[in-house]
Amino acid sequence: MAGSLLLDTNVVIALLAGDPAVRDSLSQAELTFLSSIALGELYYGALKSTQKEANSAKIEALAAKSAVLPIDAVTARHFGQIKSALRAKGRPIPENDIWIAATAKQYGLTLLTRDGHFKEVDGIELESW
Repeated sequence: MAGSLLLDTNVVIALLAGDPAVRDSLSQAELTFLSSIALGELYYGALKSTQKEANSAKIEALAAKSAVLPIDAVTARHFGQIKSALRAKGRPIPENDIWIAATAKQYGLTLLTRDGHFKEVDGIELESW
C-alpha cells in the first residue's frame, strides 16, 4: 500500500483498538487523512459506549494530530453525483458513506475501508484491509 489514504471509520476504530495489521499497513502510506464525517461517526460511537470519556479522549488525541478534511460545496457536488448514480443503479449505500466517498473523490485519495459497498461508487480508488 502506498500513496495518500482517506481512512474509513472502521479502519480508525481498528487503529484505536491497537490492531497491529492496520498500524503496519498505515505505516506504508505516504499520507493519511480523516473525513470530518468519519470523525463525527467516531464521536457518536464514543458517546454511546460504556467508556465515553476514555473513547472520546482517544478520538480527540487522534483528531489533534490528523489532517481532518472538511465538507464544503465541492464535496456536496460530489455527494449529489454519487448518490444520483447509486440511485440510478439501484445500489444505495449509507448516507455517511456517500459523504466519505465524496471526500475521497474530491481530494483524489484512496479510501481505506473494509466496507464492500464502496465498490458501488464509481470514480474512487479503494484499498481493503
